[in-house]
Amino acid sequence: MPNKDEVKGKLNQVKGQVKQGVGDATGNDRLHDEGVADEAAGDVQEGAGKVKRKVGDAVKDLGDRIKN
Repeated sequence: MPNKDEVKGKLNQVKGQVKQGVGDATGNDRLHDEGVADEAAGDVQEGAGKVKRKVGDAVKDLGDRIKN
């Protein structure tokens, strides 16, 4: 199950894609560029969330192995 960083990252990616589309449709380069930045930030945030989740899962698995 995705953690909050993964979800927020995905939302930022979508927000960035929307801004890019609106910027393109209206000829607003600044809005398009903001969208590119938001999407990139979302990629990083989602990736960091995945790393956190995988580390947490590994620690949990290790704890389970130690118990058994």
